[in-house]
Amino acid sequence: ICLYCSFSSYPLKVYEKKVQAYVDALKKEIREVGKILKNRKLDTVYIGGGTPTTLNPTQLHEIITELKNSFPMEHTIEFTCEAGRPDSITREKLITLKEDGVTRISVNPQSMNQRTLEIIGRAHTVDDTVSAFKLAREVGMDNINMDIIVGLPREGKEEIQYTLNEIQNLNPDSLTIHSLAVKRASRLNKLMEQYKDESFYNNEEIMEMALEAAHNMEMAPYYLYRQKNMAGNLENIGYSKEGKAGIYNILIMEEKQPIIALGASGSSKLVYDNGNKIERVETVKDVDQYIQRIDEMIERKRKAINLYL
Repeated sequence: ICLYCSFSSYPLKVYEKKVQAYVDALKKEIREVGKILKNRKLDTVYIGGGTPTTLNPTQLHEIITELKNSFPMEHTIEFTCEAGRPDSITREKLITLKEDGVTRISVNPQSMNQRTLEIIGRAHTVDDTVSAFKLAREVGMDNINMDIIVGLPREGKEEIQYTLNEIQNLNPDSLTIHSLAVKRASRLNKLMEQYKDESFYNNEEIMEMALEAAHNMEMAPYYLYRQKNMAGNLENIGYSKEGKAGIYNILIMEEKQPIIALGASGSSKLVYDNGNKIERVETVKDVDQYIQRIDEMIERKRKAINLYL
């Protein structure tokens, strides 16, 4: 898991024998929640919150097929799948996503400096990022987002400008600039004493550099959000070309409609009372618990949806 990340994460090598059981449980949750929400339109779909492209093409196809069979998708205007870790991307997986109707993906370098990738625990190389991006273009992906993080250890203006230059060479359709936020549960926070001599550099000048790079790619800002403990006390900003803004990102920030999260560690937002109130429905984080308690997780959603929506 990356040095800065606090999300629930399970290494594939350790959990490989449980992957299909997890996929089967997720398909059951999709199917049953689809029945509960049968009269509602699905505006956007976002498969992420981790690295779904660690699954093989058959498993990805199974999940998307279940989704299509369980929810009416004729009104869906955006279908995103995180392909975030370039080392998890293959041509076959990209073709599967494309053929199954995914309209937007993310290929996330975080940095284009190899030394930084090694420090933060990213398993991919800079060359992996470039190859994955070009492969996505080759199979016809015409809405590709890239994420970078500013404020990473040992990265100053020169390193960040290099990353921005390399991304401009690739020319994605949207770019998200994350200001490093040191989360309480991240390894970086737990090992802060070890990293006390490292610089976590971010300021308005760097954000202006990012703005200029986005402008050079004909992008404009479309969303902004803040988190606690962000480097330079700044924010995260999403830039996109015209017509390529991440609609799901906008919806989840505005909190004006329900977001139903399926899978382990999911947190659904049930927006009701004309958008004035929100109730959350949490799903267990542990994969084993999710598989064993899938009926309970479904029932938890059923009760909350029927009560608040």
